[in-house]
Amino acid sequence: MINVMLTGVGGQGTVLAAKVLAQAALSKGWQVRTAETIGMAQRGGSVISHVRMGNEGEEVHAPLLAKASAQLIIAFEPSEAARVLPYLAPGGVLVTARTTIQPVTAALAKEPYVADAVISRIEALLEGTGSRLVVVDDEKLIAQVGNRKALNTVLLGSALAAGCLPLSVEEMKDALSACVKPRFVEMNLAALDAALA
Repeated sequence: MINVMLTGVGGQGTVLAAKVLAQAALSKGWQVRTAETIGMAQRGGSVISHVRMGNEGEEVHAPLLAKASAQLIIAFEPSEAARVLPYLAPGGVLVTARTTIQPVTAALAKEPYVADAVISRIEALLEGTGSRLVVVDDEKLIAQVGNRKALNTVLLGSALAAGCLPLSVEEMKDALSACVKPRFVEMNLAALDAALA
């Protein structure tokens, strides 16, 4: 069983990324269950997607991940990565974008919200757990693609490049082509290639 959690802020493409992963797994003949916890996503709130894949032919009975069960967490924003850290399994991998999205509460705080502080805290929490942190320079990769809407594909590609997903590049490309609106397919394929380079 492969358990993946995707987390971000409303509008970043977390739900679409989960659909792409599920489609890639289905194309391999695996049973897949997905679920989203959306909350106030339309107003910039947290979005969490759960993807459970039966990669060894097993049935997947429930879509939601339990704490300490995600072999992979893909975070579209550092504070969202910190928020779901209890779901990371020992020895799991956390892939996170470096770019922050300032929450409303940051304007009221005495200290500024900066990615490096959050990432340093995550590194400290992961120390000694056997888990791995992959920080993606998403600004650099997005600049190559030319559209911030490709962040979800950049992060999926980064997880694939880090060896965190038992999927091939072709399976991921086929899933993107099946799930993304036709006018955005080329951009997303370019984003995947940029992340894999």
